[in-house]
Amino acid sequence: MNVMYDLEKLQEKLGFYGKSPQIEELLQTITMVAPTDLSVLITGESGTGKEVVANAIHQLSKRKNKPLISVNCGAIPEGILESELFGHEKGSFTGAIAQRKGYFEAADGGTIFLDEIGEMPLNTQVKLLRVLETSEIMRVGGSRPIKVDVRIIAATNKDLETAVENNEFRRDLYFRLKAITLHIPPLRKRKEDIPLLVKKFSEEFARKNQINFKGFAPEAIELLKEYDWPGNVRELKNFVETAIILNKGEIVHSSYVRQALNLQQKFVSSDNLPVPLNKTPDQAERELIYRTLISLKLDVTEIKQMLAQMIQTQVDFMRRQASFHATPVEAENEQEVKPTSLSAMERELIKETLKKFNGNRRKTAKALQISERTLYRKLHEYGLS
Repeated sequence: MNVMYDLEKLQEKLGFYGKSPQIEELLQTITMVAPTDLSVLITGESGTGKEVVANAIHQLSKRKNKPLISVNCGAIPEGILESELFGHEKGSFTGAIAQRKGYFEAADGGTIFLDEIGEMPLNTQVKLLRVLETSEIMRVGGSRPIKVDVRIIAATNKDLETAVENNEFRRDLYFRLKAITLHIPPLRKRKEDIPLLVKKFSEEFARKNQINFKGFAPEAIELLKEYDWPGNVRELKNFVETAIILNKGEIVHSSYVRQALNLQQKFVSSDNLPVPLNKTPDQAERELIYRTLISLKLDVTEIKQMLAQMIQTQVDFMRRQASFHATPVEAENEQEVKPTSLSAMERELIKETLKKFNGNRRKTAKALQISERTLYRKLHEYGLS
């Protein structure tokens, strides 16, 4: 049984997928750390899957048959966080009408996952450090320590080292937690994982909702790899599920992805490529304007309309050539149709660009990569001045 096969089985078991070197290394580290009782700090941006990793550590540990209690430290008001974690005695504060166990007692024998630990108040951090050092808690209003057998896994999307320097996080607690640190890289730094993640999320969602989903087109997958995914894996999962619903189980094409993610149309040609020698200077200039305008953030609908007009012009021209056996003079006159249509399109593109920059001719000329002198000439030529 090779290593790759073991990793694939592990990913299926844990629900944490990826084939990038970073994820393979992370999974291998998890398998080494999980069987121990060492505290673990998981770092990474929001949406990278820190809770999934915490669950993986618990599932591979000797505590897997005991509770895993997840606590979002940033979601609980500061005034009651201590009571929620460590419990309280009857009458310890207004509203404490009965004794109550906290999350640490509820997790006894198992694991407690403290998410967003960077948001924990400093006074609560002191008591957490005591738990790490003595395996004892003290209920709010209590007078005797209570032994607990709990493994602590913490997670944060903050830079705790900077927080320590700013006196926002205790240095001693930070060093106690960081001994075993697992970092989950953002999705934009492991884009080779996207196809596998899309496949797994699609299969899982379609199975749960009994949808006969036909999949993502290859071109759509490539577009997904171009996006930076600021919300990371969580955003990708939400996108996949939404795409399946909105496309009614049919194939998700690149057109949907481009529009949903507001991606710009990309062309093989580049502004940095030399102008083909078989084109006149006027044609080359127009082509440069088209390329540059596409790179502007115009509405997708406008771009489609412009391209449709260009295609229709070419189709009309080809039909005329196929229908008539033109003489050299007629052919020369026929060639005038194409520049006329292109001129109309060029006029519209310059007009839209000028509008985009609120009439600022200098910015318009710069965006179109033509000189201001040329822009003034064309504005006068097309009656836009």
